[in-house]
Amino acid sequence: MNTSSSSITRVGLVAALLTALIAQPSLACTGLRLVSADGGAVVGRTMEFGFDLQSKALVVPAGHRLSNTLVDPTQGLSYDAKYGFVGANVLGMEMIVDGVNEKGLYVGSFYFPGYAGYAQPGPDNQDRALAPEDYGMWLLANCASIAEVKQRYNHVVLVPRPIEQLGGDSFAAHFVVHDSTGASVVIEPVDGGLRIYDNPLGVITNSPTFDWHLTNLRNYINLTVSNVPTVKLDDIDLAGFGQGSGMRGLPGDSTPPSRFVRAVAYSQAANQLKTAEETVKQVFHLMNVFDIPVGSVRDHEEKKVSEDYTLWTTVSDLKNIRWMFRTYDDQSIRSIDVRAALDAANGKLQVIEMNGPQPITDVSTDFH
Repeated sequence: MNTSSSSITRVGLVAALLTALIAQPSLACTGLRLVSADGGAVVGRTMEFGFDLQSKALVVPAGHRLSNTLVDPTQGLSYDAKYGFVGANVLGMEMIVDGVNEKGLYVGSFYFPGYAGYAQPGPDNQDRALAPEDYGMWLLANCASIAEVKQRYNHVVLVPRPIEQLGGDSFAAHFVVHDSTGASVVIEPVDGGLRIYDNPLGVITNSPTFDWHLTNLRNYINLTVSNVPTVKLDDIDLAGFGQGSGMRGLPGDSTPPSRFVRAVAYSQAANQLKTAEETVKQVFHLMNVFDIPVGSVRDHEEKKVSEDYTLWTTVSDLKNIRWMFRTYDDQSIRSIDVRAALDAANGKLQVIEMNGPQPITDVSTDFH
């Protein structure tokens, strides 16, 4: 991967990314958070898309010069990273859609179609302007905590990045941010500005807006992890069929509102474990609930059918500053110690492969 590509090359990559985002039904990403008894925040998310985004893990050291992906980068913000970070990119771009910095701050970008609204670029904001896909990296590079995010989240301006192939549309995104204390916010670009919401439940999906999702939870206040007790009607005892009667009515489809409710239900029902290390495996299990296999979500376009599926899943241990992932083709869990990776990078941007075949171990004769 050439990390010193010209502005023209980067513009082409942005065009390819945004074309893909609109052309494919990438509407199914889900994120949630658990906090262990030792105070460790552990964040999980899935990345869904209609084709392989060829994501790689970038190791970006403090001091690295970062720019923007606008058509003319000189008309936007460039800066040096205050903090180093690790995370996943897409399509060879120098950007992060999911990552953790050396201070334990996590940022995830989630698709937000139909609701994202950006500021108009001009001389009054060009020294603060970023394309929407640049924002996650800017937060990771400049903030160490949710308190700092709240102070600085609107120090930049997100402006449209018009793409001819999209009819002038830009990448629509909103962002979830967690820190090592378990604090969380959601940031959404609406009507030209950035709105920030406290996120005490630690959950995010896609459209509509975050406050709508919180209101929608009122429709499911009847749900409980406890099975419904037997009901007596005259001389007949009516008992539930098997287990799970308390969660009857939990939406199971892949729409963003249903996934939001399901993520809240499962994360709130999860038993609190002692350590962040134990909680990592627990969060990976929870993310299995949101895994989308190829074929179950399809978008029918003219002479074409595209299928959304889970490209990769990440879990971030914000206490021990680790970013972990598994992919569609390799379900084994791989871990990156953020601080160790940054030390080994020796001040240079480095790339770690994410894709690869899954090893299958033959244990036919491993008798004990």
